[in-house]
Amino acid sequence: MKRIGMLTSGGDCQALNAAMRGVVKCLSYSKEDVEIYGFLDGYRGLIYSDFRMLTGADFSGILTKGGTILGTSRTPFKLIREPDENGLDKVEAMKQNYYKLKLDCLVILGGNGTHKTANLLRQEGLNVVTLPKTIDNDLWGTDMTFGFQSAIDIATDAIDCIHTTAASHGRVFIVEVMGHKVGWLTLNAGMAGGADIILIPEIPYDIDKVVEAIETRQKRGSRFTILAVAEGAISKQDAKLSKKEYKEKLKNTPYPSVSYEIAAQIQKKTGQEVRVTVPGHTQRGGSPCPYDRVFASRLGSEAGKMILKGEYGFMVGYRNREIVKVPLEEVAGKLKMVAPDATIVKEAKMLGISFGD
Repeated sequence: MKRIGMLTSGGDCQALNAAMRGVVKCLSYSKEDVEIYGFLDGYRGLIYSDFRMLTGADFSGILTKGGTILGTSRTPFKLIREPDENGLDKVEAMKQNYYKLKLDCLVILGGNGTHKTANLLRQEGLNVVTLPKTIDNDLWGTDMTFGFQSAIDIATDAIDCIHTTAASHGRVFIVEVMGHKVGWLTLNAGMAGGADIILIPEIPYDIDKVVEAIETRQKRGSRFTILAVAEGAISKQDAKLSKKEYKEKLKNTPYPSVSYEIAAQIQKKTGQEVRVTVPGHTQRGGSPCPYDRVFASRLGSEAGKMILKGEYGFMVGYRNREIVKVPLEEVAGKLKMVAPDATIVKEAKMLGISFGD
């Protein structure tokens, strides 16, 4: 009998359910008896022993379902060693609940912060296997994360829809795409949607270069311009500030987000009407696209196989079109950024896309 704990942590995204289903289906088709304990609302469920036994029926019909049947929450890694309001040692509580249920392994689905805590639990002696979830595609050690392609589809659809109204009214439109620290989603959605300007966190922009790109399009006869702007985009001027100074600036800014600041600056410098569209959490919602359904199922299946073999302490990753095992210590605490000189960035520039640099 194998006893498996399972949880989803951090922000939700498409294909979490598909990935869990893949794990359980693989285990179900083995000859070994398996019990699945689902911890509710991420690490919080593991800390406070909030779980329920899961059966095959729980995983039926969820391949196409977005979100997570286990619920999720954010438990910041920087606070994980701090006692809760009642003085509870959170790490010790997770260990005790693991041992109390006599678990053989924890299957943890999540992004960067989730993997830091997963690696900590590995260091504390627990058997852990993780799956790479995030619409940002910023996890180190894997070329792709599930949820990413679905989010690209949604963000691209938003840009596609904006094209018609932008062309009709002859306006500048900004579509703000999710991504605080990393610009993979904005870059891919921007290219797929035919954005004229793409602004991402890794390439600080010069607002005058942005305006220049808009005016160049106008001189060529284009009535509109579309910008795909990551929510974490930053100007060259702000990039020179210290973290403390930048946080202070954000705290005192009159703008809801960087896109509105850019819109105001463009309008002031060009006199042209600018509109901002924020797809927001729609990018994380809805049914997973077919690619993500297949991809998450493959990752889940491989995780199940690793559990059956007793191969723990790894993230199931994807490199060079192959599923691979990546040691958790290599993943935790690292971000996969867009390099300013990356091939995809160079190719985008060859297409005439401006990055405001």
